[in-house]
Amino acid sequence: MKFIDTIKNIWKIEELRNRILVTLGLLLVYRFGAQVVLPGVDAAQLAQLGTQTQDGILGLLNAFTGGAFANASVFALGIMPYISASIVVQLMGIAIPYLQKLQKEGESGRKKINQITRWLTIAITLVQGPGYIYNLFGTLPPEAFVIQNQTLFVVSSVIIISTGCIFAMWLGEKITDKGIGNGISLLIMVGIIATLPQSFVQNFVSRTTGESGGMIMVLIELVIWFVIILASVLLVMAVRQIPVQYARRTTGGGYEKNVFGSRQYIPLKLNASGVMPIIFAQAIMFVPGFVAAQISDSEAAQGVTAAFSDIFGFWYNLVFALLIIIFTYFYTAITVPTNKMADDLKRSGGFIPGIRPGSETAEFLDKIMSQITLPGSIFLALIAIFPAIAVKLLNVQQGWALFFGGTSLLIMVGVAIDTMQQVNSYLLNRHYDGLMKTGKNRKAVA
Repeated sequence: MKFIDTIKNIWKIEELRNRILVTLGLLLVYRFGAQVVLPGVDAAQLAQLGTQTQDGILGLLNAFTGGAFANASVFALGIMPYISASIVVQLMGIAIPYLQKLQKEGESGRKKINQITRWLTIAITLVQGPGYIYNLFGTLPPEAFVIQNQTLFVVSSVIIISTGCIFAMWLGEKITDKGIGNGISLLIMVGIIATLPQSFVQNFVSRTTGESGGMIMVLIELVIWFVIILASVLLVMAVRQIPVQYARRTTGGGYEKNVFGSRQYIPLKLNASGVMPIIFAQAIMFVPGFVAAQISDSEAAQGVTAAFSDIFGFWYNLVFALLIIIFTYFYTAITVPTNKMADDLKRSGGFIPGIRPGSETAEFLDKIMSQITLPGSIFLALIAIFPAIAVKLLNVQQGWALFFGGTSLLIMVGVAIDTMQQVNSYLLNRHYDGLMKTGKNRKAVA
């Protein structure tokens, strides 16, 4: 009943209700576009493409696009080129003074950076689009292509795929502006969730029709899945609070008044880098197998290629976990500006008890970040490789195993928490109890 009352309270707030409806409508448009097959491709001949994307790296990419990759859809690349462009621009901001200047210019600088990201997205799409089309030629039978003129088909399809990516990017930005939550993240999350029911049904059928444990194993898997979700929530929400004391001040204004110092906290996140280390590590994991395949056709090279093509294999996940730990330290170092935090504290009259303001504060914050990043990076690496553990130890179907950890689960958890927090802020501003705390309506404070 309390949950139903909370839903009613959400529906009572007109602005929040309209934002939710806009978000759902735009997400529905995105999911509809994911089912629209490229002109010139026979949708009845896509079975081989679906087989190719059942597992491995292409299976992961297909999960991120919500099945659009396997459908040869106009949204086949999804929003991933935009994500790649955002990562590149963010990394370039470390080395390029012009981007560093834009980052300090506030809203105007942010708009210019967004424009640069959009243009880079188009460039990446124009590179990835032909690669996707030629993969279709290599995977599908000749009769799958209605348009026999190959050049015409490639050019038109690349234009359509690029337009689909730009349209998806526009949908994400509109959700952010007019809806609720982060639009780009919601598009990725909806794409991931779209493949969840089918993956669960396939695993359920496999368990119940063969001698694979039956319903008992299905229940055990669900329990483990909920535990992993809980662990992911803890990883996303965990913070180390650093106490900050503000000095006692005297204010004027015609009379003297003592303002006593107050104690606040700096929340340093256990996992300040989010899912970015996993994305970086997955990008790097393409390299060893590709290089080995290009250098030699020897048995050793073929072994390396096979090892780094199996995302559930031992060597792949060992290297993957180590890269995640390394990139967690790297990304945390560039995204958590301890020197700037120390300078801001000093200018505002704040200090950490027992630590001198300035350089000592920066060193202290850097030391704390290093201490909490180690367990955070190890925890992140364990969650990232848990799908492989589920496959090897529990014999879980590979499609269903992708939801036992890794980028998919962390994105779903992170986006869900962010969206719930935004809804929660609307409820609290209208004097209702938030999503995390149900009960009677709050009384307005005069």
